[in-house]
Amino acid sequence: MTLSDNTTLHLLQERSSIKEYDTSVSISKEELTELLNITTKAPSAWNLQHWHFTVFHSQESKDTLLPIAYSQKQVSQASAVVAVLGDLQANLNGEAVYGPLTEAGFMTEEIKHTLLGQINGAYQNSAFARDAAFTNASLAAMQLMIAAKAMGYDTCAMGGFDKEAFVKEFNIDERYVPVMLISIGKPAKPAHKSSRFDVSEVSTWL
Repeated sequence: MTLSDNTTLHLLQERSSIKEYDTSVSISKEELTELLNITTKAPSAWNLQHWHFTVFHSQESKDTLLPIAYSQKQVSQASAVVAVLGDLQANLNGEAVYGPLTEAGFMTEEIKHTLLGQINGAYQNSAFARDAAFTNASLAAMQLMIAAKAMGYDTCAMGGFDKEAFVKEFNIDERYVPVMLISIGKPAKPAHKSSRFDVSEVSTWL
């Protein structure tokens, strides 16, 4: 199978970061909801789904976000911006994840109890909890960008924003940590070309 024969591989090859958006293009709440639904299918450790999304859909909300994002123009120009947050207390999701599986007979109470014990034990370590929040929320972020491309939209992931100001301005619960912003929309012009290191430079084979 060649690259051109596989839609997924083609999307991955063509995806690029767009910094300038067509401000005349809007994205509906229904489309954004569908996009987030696909995003939540991303993998996560223990299936705890360590993510939460703050969606900036209105122009007013994007303009409020703009100075917090160091005035990066794509924040205001994009059809929407999604803030991907990581869950520092994802262990609290354990019962909601495993309870239905136990009730349906897919898991015994003993196995559920063992898993919840492992999870809650790991979350006694705050460094582990923070690492897990970032790692798993980032998996969701990448899924969001690929899904957006498949839906005909382009994106740009931004790690450069004032995290403390973001939390304060938008009343973010202390359970969540801001990971990145993702702008979504139609490009006003193509992304500039960028190079990638050769695989031989970024891999070690054993």
